[in-house]
Amino acid sequence: MSTAQQEHLKIEQLQQAAPDELEHAEGRERENLEGWVPALATDAEVREALEKAFDYRGDVTITLKNGSTVEGYLYDRRSEPTLEASVVRIMPAPKAGQAFERVMVSYADIAALNFSGRDTAAGKSFDAWVKKYWEKKAAGETGIQIEPEKLD
Repeated sequence: MSTAQQEHLKIEQLQQAAPDELEHAEGRERENLEGWVPALATDAEVREALEKAFDYRGDVTITLKNGSTVEGYLYDRRSEPTLEASVVRIMPAPKAGQAFERVMVSYADIAALNFSGRDTAAGKSFDAWVKKYWEKKAAGETGIQIEPEKLD
């Protein structure tokens, strides 16, 4: 928790600096991938879609060539020279009565990919937090801080 003086200095600094002048790390533009089902016709399309799935902060549904599906959070991938040697690792969505296990899937076994889950971090940028802070400040609220929202 910050002191009143620290809070005052933060506010002063933010008021005097233009948003474009604030130091920040350059990032990749976020796409709205929720609900997207990419075409996986070529090796390059498979690799690109799985890179995006790795960056996605929601669940994906992978349909395998044998017809089964795996739904969960894609938390790791290893891209090798061939699709057969490349793999993704997924934490499946919890199901009642089922033991927790991680699943490893070869890129070559993937028939379809669906960005099926909600992107839990969509719209939760630092700029959004700062904007919310200034709205509360303008409304006369006191004792406010910039804090992240709960992710559900």
